[in-house]
Amino acid sequence: MESKQNHGSPKLFHTITFGCQMNLNDSERLAGQLRTIGYEITENMEQADIILINTCCVRESAEKKIYGKIGELKRLKLVNPNLIIGVVGCMAQKDKDKILKKFPHVNLVMGTHNTHQLVELIAKLEESREPVLAVWDQAERLAPDVPTVRKGKISAWVPIMYGCNNFCTYCIVPYVRGRERSRPLEHIINEIQQLGQDGFREITLLGQNVNSYGKDSEEQVDFADLLRAADQVDTIARIRYMTSHPRDMNDKVIETIKTSKRICEHFHLPVQAGSDAILEGMNRGYTTLYYRQLVAKIRQAVPGASLTTDLIVGFPGETEDQFQETLDFLKTVRYDAAYTFIYSQRSGTPAARYPDQVPLPTKKARLNQLMTVQNEISLAINEQLVGKSMEVLVEGPSKNDDNTLMGRTRTNKIVLWPKKGQEQAGDLVHIQIDTAQTWVLKGRLI
Repeated sequence: MESKQNHGSPKLFHTITFGCQMNLNDSERLAGQLRTIGYEITENMEQADIILINTCCVRESAEKKIYGKIGELKRLKLVNPNLIIGVVGCMAQKDKDKILKKFPHVNLVMGTHNTHQLVELIAKLEESREPVLAVWDQAERLAPDVPTVRKGKISAWVPIMYGCNNFCTYCIVPYVRGRERSRPLEHIINEIQQLGQDGFREITLLGQNVNSYGKDSEEQVDFADLLRAADQVDTIARIRYMTSHPRDMNDKVIETIKTSKRICEHFHLPVQAGSDAILEGMNRGYTTLYYRQLVAKIRQAVPGASLTTDLIVGFPGETEDQFQETLDFLKTVRYDAAYTFIYSQRSGTPAARYPDQVPLPTKKARLNQLMTVQNEISLAINEQLVGKSMEVLVEGPSKNDDNTLMGRTRTNKIVLWPKKGQEQAGDLVHIQIDTAQTWVLKGRLI
């Protein structure tokens, strides 16, 4: 395939990313590989020599959007027949044959276990001009580390493990991401140290279930050991992590966070439902009583910590009474924020075959009820912060106003304030909170 390189201008690539933070980090690692063979990032898709769509298949709505986007790219291929179009990630893993059959303008389909092979696959494509399908059913071992091009300058993602062993009945992730594979502790700490030297202020440790870190490893280290080691890297100001499975959150991790300097006081513990019957149907592996006791333990050990969660409404068979149990649970636990979802049938998961699928109008009505209750709780919790001074990491100007700065507290609250002095992105400042809203705090620089 002929490229712009032949005419003296750099080769360009563009990535479109759907889905979770793990996907965003995967896109950074794809960019890092392309950079090693002379490609530069472009925000203008029309100019690109390579377009990669990094896909998600957790919900049907995401899939429909992605298929629409793949279809749209056909016009660019007609303008530039040498354009390489790649579909990568979770949906590529699940629908590999369907994508190539339905979209003949796609050149590359690459699964979740093959992302480290991008350079050799592009070389193969440029040589043969034939479509390339690279989708392993399973990762035999941990993929080698590859170069990374970070999107921001302040916060960075650091994957600590790949895959998931939990098999929640509604979730496609274990089928497309494979079994759990932990990165060596030394590799992770080296990456964090390098990020600190490069000026990053905050890192987020990533895994589908970070609490399972090390269980598959011969190193005999666990997630608490990793947190303790990361906390020693003094060039980093803050450490976050996601996502935790409540079943595997233990006393050692809580104690490590309590005694740490840099680990943020924010616990994201996806409960998914407040009904024991629904939790059992979801194969979550805990009860509401266990979860409440865990929350009590966290709040006692780390007073002032924020607590957030994920919730799914309309799981198959969910009755009105069971939904009411979730609402009551919400009112008891009182989360700072909740990420709420309508149950989405995923073919290939056990729950997709369950009888008593809940009608969409019922699911939507329940979601609205849930959000109303949670928004009232979020606002009430935030109002308690009015008048307090909070440490905020400056992220930059707000989306709507260059004279207003935006940052986050250690408890992951978004704070807005008028720019006063020389505050720069990456600075730690203290903000007096004057106003509380459901999702945002507003204040002034002290």
